This record gives sequence, C-alpha cells and structure tokens, in this order.
Amino acid sequence: MAEVVKMPKMSDTMTEGVLAKWHKKVGDKVKSGDVLAEIETDKATMDFESYQDGTLLYIGVEEGSAVPVDAVIAVLGKEGEDYKALLDGASAPAKTEEKPADEAKPAATEDKKPAATAAPAKAKVDTSSIPATVIRMPLLSDTMTEGTIEKWNFKVGDKVKADDSLADVATDKATMEVVGYEAGTLLYIGVKEGEAAQVNGIIAIVGKEGTDIQPLLDADNGAGAPAEAPAAVEGKEETAPAAKSDAAPTATSAGSTEDDSRVKASPLARKIAKDKGINLNDVKGSADGGRIIKKDIESFTPSAKPAETAKPQEGSAAAAPAEKVPVVLPTYTGEEKFTERNVTQMRKAISRRLSESLFTAPHFYVTMSIDMDQAIAARNKMNEVAPVKISFNDFVVKAVAVSLKQHPAINSSFLGDKIRTNEHVHIGVAVAVDEGLLVPVIKFADGKSLSHISQEVKEFAGKAKAKKLQPAEMEGSTFTISNLGMFGVDEFTAIINTPNACILAVSGIAQVPVVKNGAVVPGNVMKVTLSCDHRVVDGAMGAAFLQTLKSLLEEPVRMMI
Repeated sequence: MAEVVKMPKMSDTMTEGVLAKWHKKVGDKVKSGDVLAEIETDKATMDFESYQDGTLLYIGVEEGSAVPVDAVIAVLGKEGEDYKALLDGASAPAKTEEKPADEAKPAATEDKKPAATAAPAKAKVDTSSIPATVIRMPLLSDTMTEGTIEKWNFKVGDKVKADDSLADVATDKATMEVVGYEAGTLLYIGVKEGEAAQVNGIIAIVGKEGTDIQPLLDADNGAGAPAEAPAAVEGKEETAPAAKSDAAPTATSAGSTEDDSRVKASPLARKIAKDKGINLNDVKGSADGGRIIKKDIESFTPSAKPAETAKPQEGSAAAAPAEKVPVVLPTYTGEEKFTERNVTQMRKAISRRLSESLFTAPHFYVTMSIDMDQAIAARNKMNEVAPVKISFNDFVVKAVAVSLKQHPAINSSFLGDKIRTNEHVHIGVAVAVDEGLLVPVIKFADGKSLSHISQEVKEFAGKAKAKKLQPAEMEGSTFTISNLGMFGVDEFTAIINTPNACILAVSGIAQVPVVKNGAVVPGNVMKVTLSCDHRVVDGAMGAAFLQTLKSLLEEPVRMMI
C-alpha cells in the first residue's frame, strides 16, 4: 500500500527544510535505508533516508524549494498504484507533482475563449514543459507597488526579440520601458493600455506560436494573474491594440534629456549612457529599427573636440600673463555590479535567533586583558608530551569550565518566569563554516583534560566543515565561546547564544609593551569580552568571573588542581 513521505523534523528548532537534492527520481525502486534526498535544515545539510521499500511514485517538492515540517514531499508504493487519494487531506506539497507526458491538455485556442469548466478542478499541472514564458510587471523603483501600461509596442501574434521593448510603463517615479528578455510570439496581453497591474502580476506571455497558455494562467491565480484565458491570436484582441505610429513617445527613464528621450534605446543602454554622460543622439543603434542596445553604448567613442582657448589680442592687458591650460582628466566610468543568493536555512535560523537574543536580552559587556606569557610557556611544555596538539582555545575552554563551577550564576539561563542555574558545564564552541556558524557542544567540560577537550574540538570542527554534525551534538550548551583570535582580531563583542546567559568573545594574543615590576617590557596580552544578559547577571558577577578566568590563564597550573 502506498505511503506518503513527509518533511521530517531533523532538529529541535527546525520549522521548515529546503530540499537540497533528490537522489531518486519518479519510477525508481527504493529500499529501506536508501538515501532519498539531502535536506538543508536550520543547522546543517543532512541525508534523509527512506524507512520503507517500494517505488517512488510521486515527488512533491522541487530541488531548492522550502517546505514546512510534516508537509508531503513524496509518495512510495507499488509500481502503478493509485496514490492520489493519499494526497487529498494530506499537507499540501510545495510544488506540483510530475505528470505523464501524454496528459490530456485543454483544447487549442480558437476564435472563442475556452469554457471555464474544461479544466479539472484544482488539478496541479507541471508548467515547466510549456514552451512559453510569463512576463510580469517588474519592480522598476524601490517604492513601486504597481505600474500603469501607457502603451503596448506590440500586439498579440507579433514576433518579438529578447531585447525588444514590449511596453511603456508609468511608475511612481518615471515612465520606463519593459523588456521581455525572451524571443518568440506574443501570445497574451493581460493588461490594457491605461490600466494598472501590481508588481509581479502577469502582464504578458511570450512563447512558441500555438502554445496553450491556460495552465500558466491557472497556476498563477491568486498571484495577480487574470483568471480569464486570452483571446485567440486571429480574433479581436481588445487588450492589445497595435501601437499607433503617431502616438507621442514618452520619456523612458528618469533623468533622460529632452534631446535623447525620443531615441529608441533599451533601458540598460539608457542607464549606461546616462552614467557615462553620453547623448543618445550621438550613438548609432545596431538593433532592429536603429534601436540602441548595451553593446552600442559600450563601443561608442565620442569624437574628440579640442578645447578652444581664447587668444588674447596683441597689446591688450590680458596678453601679459599667459593663461594656464586647464588640466583635462581622463573620464573614468565604472559599471555597477552585484550578485544575490537565496538566504539558506542556516542563515535564516542565525538571523532569527540572534535578532531575538539582541533585541530581547539586555546585553552588557565586560572586557579584561590577560597576560598570556605563562600560558604560552605551559602550552609549549605540554605539547612536547601531549597525545594531541593543545591550542590556546583549548586552554580557554578548560579555564572557562573551571571558572563556571566557581561562578554558577554565569552558568545560568533566563526562562521567563524563572532563572535556571545549571550545575553541569556544557560549553558551546562556535565554528565558522561557509554557510554560517555552527556551535557544537563540549559536554561536562569541567571534568575533561586539555587533551580530551582538544581532541573533541578537532573532531567537531571536522564534522562541521564536512556537514556531518548531528543535531544532538549542537544542543544543550550552558555557556558559549566565540574565538576570533586566529584572525588577529584585537577585540570584539559577541551576541548571546540563547538560552545561555553569557558568551565569551576571545581575541588574538598581541605582543605589546607591559609594565612588570615597575619596568616596561614586552608582553603577550589577550583581550576577552564577556557579553551578559542583564536579566540574569549583574556587572559585579561578570567582573568576578573574568577575574577568576584571568587568574587561571595567567597561572595555568591552577587549572590542573
């Protein structure tokens, strides 16, 4: 019997997951224990294994899409089994199911609109194979919410090119061109001249001539698309009158001069020309109809016009001192560029949790300088005999663990109507990875040796970079350490990792002049800053904790007692 596969809850804080990659496709045989997919959670990207045998009958989420926990992402069962009844009443999938290639399509458009009842009720259709592209109302200014179609430059049935200006759109700031960036036939116009459309609403569809575009409109209902099907190409097209040749041209971008506002040019070409100070009247366009495009502006070289200097008449008073020739600097032009990427689940979680921490917990900070001379000497001695190489970070973890046992108020959590004072010491160690920050936890750190701590930190760091950390290895911290010393940072503050009451920011060891026994001598100093939740910890408590930490690191032998 077929069974649905739902988005699993793979961490205690996970509310949704991104389907990073499918390892199986519809029709594949699946065994229990097979990796079905990779799922990106708010903490790591993890393998998702199947718990049943069968054939993969249905995939409900495309790669790269996010869906909430418990949403249906797939169906497993016997080959050919009818699974559609399982989807009724189940959590709605994020994407449309895969359909057979020979699935019945609505009748081809004729001179009349198809009946509204022809399509199956609420049927999910895969629109990815339809040879047509939806053109939406673009966001043409930072404050724009809708745009008004002032003029269509093409009518339904016309052939358009990728850099053709489909229409002139009036925004809240200027009248600008809309370029489709797709080549094909204009199949549909959804907004009449003089009417407004919301940003991201469908205004046109371009594609292969004769394509049935009704599924594209049905799939977009509720997102600003018109509910009606378009009129046939050969019939009367009320929504797309042909562009009138005697219509007065409109200004195409804010800042265009009167001289060049009537010149045919793409929006990008106009922007580059404006940035470079080029008059479009001086540029010859290479596109159809002499339209100017980007490459025309980039290859344009203004004619050199030597500056005429006025020659003083002989005998005049101005002839005495020679005029200085003005310095002409070469024009430098640059191109604004940027890249964008989707926010990962991990970055979403970091943003959410740290924002909650910073804006909910009243932070205060205490900074102290620590003389690391003896710690350096002790580490060198220990590494001569230690089974694993001990780092300064290991010293800090051990010293913090011992200090927390002496100052339990620092090892606390604020729980709303109560404050929990932890008697165990679990230290979170922040590890930077490409996607963000992971915090594996060294549990019962106060009872572990430096070698044990060093080995555990190294293992966790390796797992973090290989995306192999398990949720259980990142839960339960009572205090957190963030160390940027390896980057040579002089001093910084860290945001508390809730529900911890404190976090310690550790900087690099710097060689600076220090005063010892009344004399200025070279010293090795490390600054640490304790961020405290003022609802739990007071200034005196934080200072006392740092004094203990300082004494342990300045005399490391005390940590061994």
